[in-house]
Amino acid sequence: MTIHPTAIISEKATIGQNVKIGPYSWIQENVTIGNGCEIGAHVVIAPATTIGKDCKIYHSASIGEVPQDLKFHGEITSTEIGDRTVIREFVTIHRGTEDRWKTIVGSDCLLMAYAHVAHDCIIGNHCILANAVTAAGHVVIDDWAIIGGMVGIHQFVKIGCHAIVGGGWRTPKDVPPYIMAAGDPLRYTGINLVGLKRRGFSKENLNVIKTIYNLIYRSKFNVSDAVAEIKNTVESTDEVKTILDFIENSNRGIIR
Repeated sequence: MTIHPTAIISEKATIGQNVKIGPYSWIQENVTIGNGCEIGAHVVIAPATTIGKDCKIYHSASIGEVPQDLKFHGEITSTEIGDRTVIREFVTIHRGTEDRWKTIVGSDCLLMAYAHVAHDCIIGNHCILANAVTAAGHVVIDDWAIIGGMVGIHQFVKIGCHAIVGGGWRTPKDVPPYIMAAGDPLRYTGINLVGLKRRGFSKENLNVIKTIYNLIYRSKFNVSDAVAEIKNTVESTDEVKTILDFIENSNRGIIR
């Protein structure tokens, strides 16, 4: 380990092998930091936080602090960060409340400078939150989603896998998988064709996804009728199941 002499490390913290901790960082009790992590200067990692292996946390980030939720009354909750995730300068991630008891950021994610992940959020793997993204409490962001800079995500919103939300737009409703969204109000602007091709989706998969979203967004059907039409006319694939499950479990409703 390489720990700067000005860093404050609790005796009740667990630090893995080959960890670097920079000047004036504060690692509090019941924190676990995995092997190979690099912690910059002035980083605060609060109690009951677990950091996976090979993560890089840049200067002045704050992870695991108490939530900005007036319903929080000091219950013992936690924060979990996966492996190989990069957390840039001034990112804030708050621990959970009694709703989910934890906040989770997955593996291989990139949280750019000034991003905020509030209490009880669940961020999947391979996600990117660009500069100054603000995810309110209870937000769920599925694997491979990309959120553009300065996006504000309303509490309880869900963003589907492989979706992209363009920079600067307010996100008050759920964003289905595989699509791009932009505008005010936020709306469907097409499928994430480039991203899906890069991730190995076949031409057949892409055609099925296009067919589904044409029925949902570019037909005479409302959402309920479009779902019924999809079930009756589109062959069931993993992508079809993912989209239909997302829509049918949406509590806030999907963007239009």
